[in-house]
Amino acid sequence: MTFGVATASYQIEGAATEGGRVPSIWDTFSAKPGAVVGGDTGAVACDHYHRYREDVGIMRDLGVDAYRFSLAWPRILPEAGGAPNPAGIAFYDRLLDELLEAGITPWATLYHWDLPQSLEDAGGWPARDTAYRFAEYVQVCEDAFGDRIGHWITLNEPWVSAFLGYAAGVHAPGRTDHAAAIRASHHLLLGHGLAMSVLRERVPQGQHGITLNLTPIEAHGDREIFADAVRRVDGMSNRIFLDPLFRGEYPADVVADTGHVLDLSGIVADGDLELISAPMDFLGINYYFPTVVGAGVYPGSAAVATAAHDRPKTAMGWEVDPSAMVRLLIRVRADYGDIPLHVTENGSAWDDVVSEDGRVHDRDRLAYLQDHLAASRELIDAGVNLQGYFAWSLLDNFEWAEGYAKRFGIVHVDYATQRRTLKDSGRWYREFLGGASAGGPE
Repeated sequence: MTFGVATASYQIEGAATEGGRVPSIWDTFSAKPGAVVGGDTGAVACDHYHRYREDVGIMRDLGVDAYRFSLAWPRILPEAGGAPNPAGIAFYDRLLDELLEAGITPWATLYHWDLPQSLEDAGGWPARDTAYRFAEYVQVCEDAFGDRIGHWITLNEPWVSAFLGYAAGVHAPGRTDHAAAIRASHHLLLGHGLAMSVLRERVPQGQHGITLNLTPIEAHGDREIFADAVRRVDGMSNRIFLDPLFRGEYPADVVADTGHVLDLSGIVADGDLELISAPMDFLGINYYFPTVVGAGVYPGSAAVATAAHDRPKTAMGWEVDPSAMVRLLIRVRADYGDIPLHVTENGSAWDDVVSEDGRVHDRDRLAYLQDHLAASRELIDAGVNLQGYFAWSLLDNFEWAEGYAKRFGIVHVDYATQRRTLKDSGRWYREFLGGASAGGPE
């Protein structure tokens, strides 16, 4: 089994205006007053662009097998149809060489939410053309890095890109257009399908997949309205992506449920679903918490909450339930077949403090990590084809709309000094992995 850590480009790299990088939708969104807690941006973040050698050294000290990171589209291909950016490619060349020298396998995510702003100005993911521009960018990435990257993830959490970015407006680009969100969800999947075609042709020996944020949907009660709400929420959270990917069709009930907003079937062109459902080598699953459907504020209505049971809750308000991860992955195997699975993100935010002894005693995160690794063992024992686990995250970082207010890292980052301090959870993970006992941050 592969054990690793994960990050994302906009959350850690910084250097937002260096090396030919152009603005992304997150640069634009985070500059809007009130969009991000504290008015924070990813302009500096963890300064990984300049400190990548130190960060790879931390991973080497931890003893991880693999590092899941994302390539920044605005850094690599600043202009659609234009020339690749040599300085951006050179940064990832340096990072890849450092990883390989350290014996760490790179897992590259091609899109982790940082769409170039110029493409958003041209319509963004609701525009079909963006899927083709994505395939163009994927080809550039493969040409530049295909000799060193054997594991490729096309998209990270398309649900978040589509529905938090274009319907709820709480993530970049901050739009509140439900029809646009549904179009975006299909075009993200089309982009995945087109990217898979590029990767299959150019890196046939590689491992290629997609990462979805999946969540088990639970009812807080046994009333009939809750059961129907569970079906609806499951459709829009999970099956709207799983069914096209693995069955080559959208769920009929999801098409019906969204018909008052947009005819989902009407935006599907001939050949789209064949591209989208082409075989993958693995499915990445980001798991954090179960979603609970409870009583709404009006009689006979239902509402969705991420916390509705008497379970421990993280600083994000997310319920801690490792058994829900077990149920989720068993369900995926039962409904969609025995595809290899990787938990590509799993982690928790807590209110960390640096103690007088200079250490971060994050007992809650340590327990979360231990319990979810135990759940991974349980899944394997149950026959689930689970092949990898990536802890989220290596570093405290820019947590999207939460800015720097929430910390997920197993390594603490002092944002004023950029000092890295291995938390107790990181120390335990190092021991679990059999990593080095010296050489990293203390």
